[in-house]
Formats: sequence, structure tokens, C-alpha cells
Amino acid sequence: MLTVGSVVLGVSDVRRAAAFWGAALGYVPREEIEDDWAVLVPAAGHGVQVALGRSGTPVQEHPRIHLDLYAGDAADQAAEVERLVSLGARRVDWDLYPDDADFLVLADPDGNIFCVIDTGRQ
Repeated sequence: MLTVGSVVLGVSDVRRAAAFWGAALGYVPREEIEDDWAVLVPAAGHGVQVALGRSGTPVQEHPRIHLDLYAGDAADQAAEVERLVSLGARRVDWDLYPDDADFLVLADPDGNIFCVIDTGRQ
């Protein structure tokens, strides 16, 4: 049986992305960060790795794949969004929000889209 080992993000600046995602997720480098590649792992133990590879491909406005980060409730979601913005994320004026959205769309410093989900509404 297969399991997800890593989620790989294309980025323009691997070191900047490693600093952002490491702080955002509480992850640490698995080994020394290179200019074109880094693998981050959960500092607290097991979990899906986040790999960062240098890419010249432009960011997609509506990506086919993205990360969903779970927050416990609306207050936790709001606090996490503010924390992520303070780390370098930006809010995205998302044109596809449903009326009752339980998610907020952000972009990392490279423009990669991700969502912060209020899981208290599920």
C-alpha cells in the first residue's frame, strides 16, 4: 500500500520558502538546504514532508493542487491567518468563494495558493 511521503512545491527561492514553510508548519530541514532543493519534516515527529524545488514555472491563478491547512475553529483560523501573514503570506482576493466558505485563501511568498480551513464547521 502506498502512502503520501512528501508534498512538493515549486518555488523561485528555496531558502525563503523553507524559512516560510518551516515557521508556518513547525517543520525543520531534513538535511542541509540547497539552493535548488529542500525537504522539511515535522519537528515534532512523524507526518508528511514538504519538499521545495526551485522552479521557473509561473504560478497558476487557479492551481489544480494546493495545500489545505486545518484550524480548529473560526477563532483559530483567524489567528493562524494573521500569523501566516506576519510570516510573509498574503491574502488572496479569491473569485471562487462559495457563500458559506469555511476556508480562506492565502498565497505563500512565492505566490503558491493554499487554504486555511475552519474545521469547526465540518
